Amino acid sequence: MTLNEHNELRSGQPSDQRRGDARRDFLKKVGALPVALAAGGGASMVSAAQTESAKLPQIKLGPYSFSRLICGNNCFGGGSHLSTFVNIEMRKYYTPEQILKTLRRCEQVGINCWQSGLGNVEMYRDFVDQGLKMHYIAISAGDPAGILKLKQGGCIAIAHHGEVTDNLFKQGKIDDIQDYLKRVRDAGLLVGVSTHMPAVVDAIESKGWDLDYYMTCVYERHRSREQLKELLGYTPIPEREVYLEEDPPRMFKAIQQTERPCLAFKFLAAGRLSDRRQWVERAFRQTYESIKPTDGAIVGIYDRYSDQPAENAAFVKRFGTIDAT
Repeated sequence: MTLNEHNELRSGQPSDQRRGDARRDFLKKVGALPVALAAGGGASMVSAAQTESAKLPQIKLGPYSFSRLICGNNCFGGGSHLSTFVNIEMRKYYTPEQILKTLRRCEQVGINCWQSGLGNVEMYRDFVDQGLKMHYIAISAGDPAGILKLKQGGCIAIAHHGEVTDNLFKQGKIDDIQDYLKRVRDAGLLVGVSTHMPAVVDAIESKGWDLDYYMTCVYERHRSREQLKELLGYTPIPEREVYLEEDPPRMFKAIQQTERPCLAFKFLAAGRLSDRRQWVERAFRQTYESIKPTDGAIVGIYDRYSDQPAENAAFVKRFGTIDAT
């Protein structure tokens, strides 16, 4: 359910009878779950039969099996790429307790990986101690000491941070990140590169780097104003981030041309395509139809108004049913 749909529902108040029926239906559903889950015990307490039925299509990264949908971190951290107001609301909602609740719901519907960074690895370790069983993969760059901290916290894969990757590429210094990638490899972790630019994927492929996977943003959202003016051929250019509908096909082409697994992200244009259900459905369908069977996708989840983990998982079952494991 989108935010607009939620507000529309709120405008039509149900009768007392409907409220009572809804409450009874809800309690029946809760009662059908294991007691530990209903009490907040989490997805780890769901029966084996329920877990199997919730399993999503899988891909392989190294020796690990990942659901073809991975939970991203921007919503948890209040990084909406929409507005300061949305950022504040996300940060208010996503307390550590709520993050754990959302991740447990992700587990329950078959999402088995959380993509985050160095700043949340201690929280992840705490969640594991509380029974969470999700994989943890990260984006990071800079201080090599962070690699060891991520590994000690349970992280199994690190992709070089996309913003840093792209800035170095624009400066003609893409080779500078190889030392960081080698340190990730030497630590025994899976090695990735994150980028928002198809040209980065093409360049690394031509160089034959030692790499396990890419994280590939389907929108090249950080073009300069000069680049946008040259590309679009008109002014004025919006002050905010610009998401062009011509971008996803460009990245999908780069994804198809590498044999390495790719994790496509921001395919909902940082929430800009979340306002209507048909837009969300189209974005999921386009993404899974355009990536390889060995690829997955990352999506941010903001479940304040609807059960987005289940909604997203349903789309993956519809459009991403090829299991590459």
